[in-house]
Amino acid sequence: MAIRGYVLIETEVGSARSVGEQMLRMTHADAKVIAVDTVTGPYDVIVHLEADDLDRLGSCITDGIQAVHGVKRTTTCLVIRLG
Repeated sequence: MAIRGYVLIETEVGSARSVGEQMLRMTHADAKVIAVDTVTGPYDVIVHLEADDLDRLGSCITDGIQAVHGVKRTTTCLVIRLG
């Protein structure tokens, strides 16, 4: 069963658009980008990811998303299935 997560990204001031565009173009062997949204509030960009397992999802976040110029901090929310 695939693992899905939302990565909440804080960007450097003035970098939200650029980071969002880079997330849309990002390809990573370990995970698939499902959606990217630039948002208001404490976070600037939200990326919805899907991977085969938690380690692959983590690899995409640390090696892919956090390596993008302008990304300041990430918070990951894993999708859980209740019931």
